[in-house]
Amino acid sequence: MDPTPRIAPLEPPFAPALQQALERITPPAAPDILALFRVLARHPELMDRMRSVGGFLLGPKASLALREREVVIDRVSARCGAEYEWGVHVAAFGEAAGFTDAENAAIADPHDDGATLPERDRLLVRMVDQLHHTGTVDDALWAELAARWSEMQLIELLVLAGWYHAIGYVCTAARVPPEAWAARWARQGGC
Repeated sequence: MDPTPRIAPLEPPFAPALQQALERITPPAAPDILALFRVLARHPELMDRMRSVGGFLLGPKASLALREREVVIDRVSARCGAEYEWGVHVAAFGEAAGFTDAENAAIADPHDDGATLPERDRLLVRMVDQLHHTGTVDDALWAELAARWSEMQLIELLVLAGWYHAIGYVCTAARVPPEAWAARWARQGGC
């Protein structure tokens, strides 16, 4: 695949209002404004609306634990072949979420069923995989999920998976260039 960005990230200097907006959405662990956000900045109104949803899903009002959230984000990113998003999240949140290198590798491998992961992580991997393949979750898995997460959390899990599927599309189709500090995976592409 040609690594040339299809939509090049904006480069500084930015207008003051855009600079502030980009700084608000950049995670503290990032040494600079993310390339993804600089691509989205080519459509400032949409970027602002996306900040609201993304900010909620990653913010303090979200009902999911950091590890749960990151399992879903990382698996969705892997399923979509979005190494950019997977790498940013592993680098920015992986350690805080308590992931080992082996767990990161298992979540990133679309052919790994997560058998080596803790049970809660395995359930989330199964949920993401079913959503990715079928657009739904079967009754048996839903019952297992509902036994562990509240209805509010289940809605959040579904929106989180869908949200990062959309982010994965942007990353891969626009060919957002990787961040120098982000994690990289050993495999090629998604499925």
